[in-house]
Amino acid sequence: MTILKPNKQENGKMKNGERIVYGILLTTIAFVLATLAGGNIKLNVDFLPDSFVTHSVMLILSIGLIYGLRKYLNYKIALPEFKKTLRPMLFGFLVAAVIVNAIMVGITQALGGKPEAHFVFGVMSPWQIFLFIFIYASVAEEVLFRGFLQNILKPLKDKGIKVFKRHISVPVIISATAFSLAHLTLIASGASVFFIVRTLVFTFTLGLIAGYYQEKYDNNAYAIIVHMSGNFMGVIAAILTSLAKAGV
Repeated sequence: MTILKPNKQENGKMKNGERIVYGILLTTIAFVLATLAGGNIKLNVDFLPDSFVTHSVMLILSIGLIYGLRKYLNYKIALPEFKKTLRPMLFGFLVAAVIVNAIMVGITQALGGKPEAHFVFGVMSPWQIFLFIFIYASVAEEVLFRGFLQNILKPLKDKGIKVFKRHISVPVIISATAFSLAHLTLIASGASVFFIVRTLVFTFTLGLIAGYYQEKYDNNAYAIIVHMSGNFMGVIAAILTSLAKAGV
């Protein structure tokens, strides 16, 4: 059942080079404006973290871009069949969250670094992480990076590389790269180089998986599901951290 399909037109005429330039530029502008808003607008509501403003502005701007450029991209989001979500969820959680993070933690330790947790665990409760990271951040970021950026690059999808016999298209690679680089904002949090690199690798992998399944089903919901699956480990970690602090 389709719940949102703002454009039924074919993609408008635009050269592939222009799509890449405009797509990346507009995505960057939307991300920067959202980040600045999150850092400067205070709601004075204890339960709402700064990221709520960031992701709200990001979602609003993303929807505006999708609607405003509907002549040049075809955005689709629909409720998927549950059985078709099992593999995306498995890959998002097992490959991106578990395997990639485990490998990066191992590399960090081998190089003499100390694995560290995301700073949000120190400022958000498990309930806040569930609502604002697991759900809200997943939706807002996927609407921007896959819903807008990857979709505007869709005419380039025949170009790409083969990974384990799977076609990973140029739009998927570009959107995953942009999504990963967006997490360089962690530099401002004082995170270590090891943690930042680990996060970049994790988010790039998660972006590839999210983009692949969105492209396969032509449905932004699959990207959101993959993103949530990747963030699920964070929810588990937040609950365990909270229990440890409580002495349970």
